[in-house]
Amino acid sequence: MVAFRSAWAWAAVLAIALAGCAGRKGFRGPPSPAEAGVNSNNLIDPVQQAALARNAGFDEFYQLVKQVREQNRPAVMPPKRTVLCLSGGGSYGAYTAGVLCGWTQCGGRPQFDVVTGISTGALIAPFAFLGCRYDPLVREFYTTLSRKDILKPRPVRGLFSEAFADNAPLANQIDRVLTDEVVREIAVEHAKGRRLYVGTTEVESRRFVVWDLGAIASRGRPCDRATIKRVLLGSSAIPGVFPPAEIEVEAGGRVFVERHSDGGVSQGLFYAPPHVPPKLAAVPEGRSLYGSDVYAIVAGKLYSDPQVIRPRALALAASNVETVLYAQTRGDLFRLWTYSTVRGMNFHMTAIPAAFPVEGGSVDFDTRAMTALFNEGVRQVCERTAWRTTPPGLEPGEHPLVRGGTNLIYEPRSADPEPMEEPGLFRRRR
Repeated sequence: MVAFRSAWAWAAVLAIALAGCAGRKGFRGPPSPAEAGVNSNNLIDPVQQAALARNAGFDEFYQLVKQVREQNRPAVMPPKRTVLCLSGGGSYGAYTAGVLCGWTQCGGRPQFDVVTGISTGALIAPFAFLGCRYDPLVREFYTTLSRKDILKPRPVRGLFSEAFADNAPLANQIDRVLTDEVVREIAVEHAKGRRLYVGTTEVESRRFVVWDLGAIASRGRPCDRATIKRVLLGSSAIPGVFPPAEIEVEAGGRVFVERHSDGGVSQGLFYAPPHVPPKLAAVPEGRSLYGSDVYAIVAGKLYSDPQVIRPRALALAASNVETVLYAQTRGDLFRLWTYSTVRGMNFHMTAIPAAFPVEGGSVDFDTRAMTALFNEGVRQVCERTAWRTTPPGLEPGEHPLVRGGTNLIYEPRSADPEPMEEPGLFRRRR
């Protein structure tokens, strides 16, 4: 990346930007698909799309994975265990909360041997780990807390600091619910062999860090609760929105201060294996978990809804970052599905349904929108429609678009966006 050190260079960039804006002023032409209320995923080159369906190689991949799964089948089935993986997603965590509470309400929710969480999933993870009695607290957090309970905007100050908002209100909420009793309960469950993990991103190394919260809670130190609080605050620190959490570490007699931010920057979600009891230590690797269950709850959609993107650099940059995060989560889910299936584990995954209208962004924390997401999570579980056993990319409408030209047909594969209010085929871009 070239570093512009000259004022003249910056002036040139500004002139080009202004010229570009001037060149587009008053531009009229055909609308984009989103402007016309059409999902680009429904614009198909039928010949090329059919060729992809025939030659994608998914059938061969499935057969290979199944063969490996059968080869790992043990003569004696081990005890069945359960792993829960929670993704990030800001206020969309209301869907995760709804799935968990609905699972309790309609029956069948297991006690999880391992719970992992990132970002908003990290905030839910301790209470999903401790069990159903904490459902009311989870529900309260994701249906009654508003934006003012989570952050304090500071847009002007943010231009000259590391965040555009102060997350002191969120820190206060974590302090309220992460009581000494909760920390003691985590330690008790850790002693039983259950595991609770939270992921952060260490800012300077840009590396993903997994924190064993049960091990921290079991140290018996007065500072343990404060450490767990800082880890949760760091994992949920959306870059640019919230400041990273500072965590002191010691090595070789020296003390350092690391800065930890949103784990979702590094991974969409992550898996960690259950603790292996001594009686299973001799079981060959890959067979001690055969028949166990892996559940992944995504606080968001697998594929983003189409939306009109303004022809501005910041808007395009933000859209591209969001695209990368969606793709990263799908990739993490596909790897988790592959790993689970090869090991003989049963993969289950749920995400906000593609057809569900999500209002606002993931940092809006609008109580009405969050309550709707919570209720949708409850509904999906109670109607037995929440879980799928396939990874992203294999269900109808999830194949990549393939085009041999620009002459397309409209073939419904995904829900179309709401059309813009301004009528007409040819409209000015905004």
